[in-house]
Amino acid sequence: MAVSLLILTDFFQAANRALDYASNLAGAIGARLVLLHVRRDSVLDPEMFTGQLSNLSKEAIDLALSSVAHNLAVPVVAEIGHGRVAYAVADAVSRHHPALVVLGRPDYSDMPDELVQSTSLDILRTSPYPMLVVPHTLASTKPPRRLLLAVDGEDFSLGEHAGAARRLLAALDAELTVLHVATRPTPAEPDPAVWDSVLQTGLAVDLPTQVHTRTVRYRSAAEGILQVARPEEFDLVVLIARPRSFLGQLFHQSVTAQVLLRSPIPVLVLPAAE
Repeated sequence: MAVSLLILTDFFQAANRALDYASNLAGAIGARLVLLHVRRDSVLDPEMFTGQLSNLSKEAIDLALSSVAHNLAVPVVAEIGHGRVAYAVADAVSRHHPALVVLGRPDYSDMPDELVQSTSLDILRTSPYPMLVVPHTLASTKPPRRLLLAVDGEDFSLGEHAGAARRLLAALDAELTVLHVATRPTPAEPDPAVWDSVLQTGLAVDLPTQVHTRTVRYRSAAEGILQVARPEEFDLVVLIARPRSFLGQLFHQSVTAQVLLRSPIPVLVLPAAE
């Protein structure tokens, strides 16, 4: 079965930027796109009151999807889902088994983080799956060549997604830097346990170039990651999201949520296994 990327679109700016990014990524790794538009027609949808939802008719959506698919340079399948996005995504994932779910991050600059009920966070809570979030401010949609993998130093497993994640990183032919943000005093040299936690997953096995390691000291892990993950140095930041980080009631305070909401570069979230 050919590798596929599931891309969400609502035809707004953020989704269009993510679609450009996903199509370039698909071309680089030889994948097809599954283009999913979800008609969020439930009155209980929290974003029904924010003006962030498309209210196009089914005919208009069909026409828009056909037009978008026609202009893409990679193979594409277009679908329409209904209801909550997280449930529609879970259904599409069960049928297409994509390597990634890709979506755009809208402009939340005028909303407190605590009030943001973004689609990416909802998907992580409902059906954890490898997810790529593309900010609407992204300047370039070229495939990433400089990857930053942020780890906490504890052992982790990617479970059923380990193989797909390893193949994706290898196919990108990119340079990988493993980052550990030390929130407590630590020696200047990288802790070997940090590197061991990555080695045990096999993520670095098929990479074509040497993997670099980097340790920085910061009071907040999220702030440390955001300070390092600048567009001048990196094209993509990879996070390992542990279940405790996205299932808790104070999810907006987790490292995953803060980086997702504020990163200037795309964020690839790899959910860790239980």
